[in-house]
Amino acid sequence: MALHVAQYTLDVTDLDLMAGFWSAALGYRVERGDDGNAKLHPTPDRPAGAPTVWLQASGTPKRGKNRLHLDLVADDGDPQAEVRRLLALGARCADVGQSGDEGFVVLADPEGNEFCVLDGPPR
Repeated sequence: MALHVAQYTLDVTDLDLMAGFWSAALGYRVERGDDGNAKLHPTPDRPAGAPTVWLQASGTPKRGKNRLHLDLVADDGDPQAEVRRLLALGARCADVGQSGDEGFVVLADPEGNEFCVLDGPPR
């Protein structure tokens, strides 16, 4: 037997801000719950098996570096354009100790959660 990633869950303090950022970043649609949480669903044009994203309301801000993060790949093969787009959406560059020779750019979402934009498919 084996497992696959079905959903990525992220604790958030500002649900509207984070739902707006991540839905625009991933091209997902937002389904808000009555419980203060939201689920982001892949649209039909996304790859089969794309995981959902659960934004879970949290009363506490993020502290320290993420122990688990997303590695994202540009659908159109232009990672630099995606980095610029994500920065315009509210991401910021993040320093987690990288040397500058990596095959990725480290960014953080508006609440400081780190993620990477890879130069190409994971190796």
